[in-house]
Amino acid sequence: MRDMKLLSEIEPEAEVTVKRIEGGSEAESTLKDLGVEEGTELTVVATEPVHMHAGSISIKTKEGEAIMARGWADKVYVEKEGKTLPLLRLEEGEKGSVKSIEGGKDFEGWLSEFGIEKEKELEFIRHIPDYTLLFKIDGREIKMGEGRASKLLVERGGKSIQINYLKKGEMGKVSKIVGGASLKGKFGGMEIKEGAEVTFIGKEMPAPAPKRGSYVLAKMGEQLITIGRGLAGKVWVDEK
Repeated sequence: MRDMKLLSEIEPEAEVTVKRIEGGSEAESTLKDLGVEEGTELTVVATEPVHMHAGSISIKTKEGEAIMARGWADKVYVEKEGKTLPLLRLEEGEKGSVKSIEGGKDFEGWLSEFGIEKEKELEFIRHIPDYTLLFKIDGREIKMGEGRASKLLVERGGKSIQINYLKKGEMGKVSKIVGGASLKGKFGGMEIKEGAEVTFIGKEMPAPAPKRGSYVLAKMGEQLITIGRGLAGKVWVDEK
């Protein structure tokens, strides 16, 4: 038997079988969400640099403009000029049709709230600096990043918008939290619930951007998945 290697060391086009995962239950759980466990067969497509810009992105759909948290955008793949690639590989002004969405039916349902569905065309507008947004609710000041805020919809002037689009001093009533029980629990701990009135106070300057990293792009059957280099360095595989 050949010596095992780390997934982060595997060259493109190699077919591998996952033999062991290090890093404890947290690493195992994160990888399991992607469908990667001991015995999983993968084909490494590429090891590529993460886009130099961090933070959330702004996209345009048929329904209008929307902000997507980077963690969500990382699970969307689009077809551009006959090639399938991660949404985050698009540059400003480029368009692509949604080819696949990782994360299951619930996740697909959440994205559909913003008009992001399979076969729909998206236009990548820009990367958004990861400002800290300041809000006031029931006399309490609350802070959150652009990504988390993008999952809160508020009613303003009879229309439902992402809370990120409130202007300084504007108030909105929370109409929906787009996400699962865990996210709703976190917002609930901040007293942010459907029906709550929130006033946008302003923004704080973003922290320095993290250093540029890389990720492993792999194929599992017909599904593309991305695995951050840190996690890929915890997966031992055997090449076929």
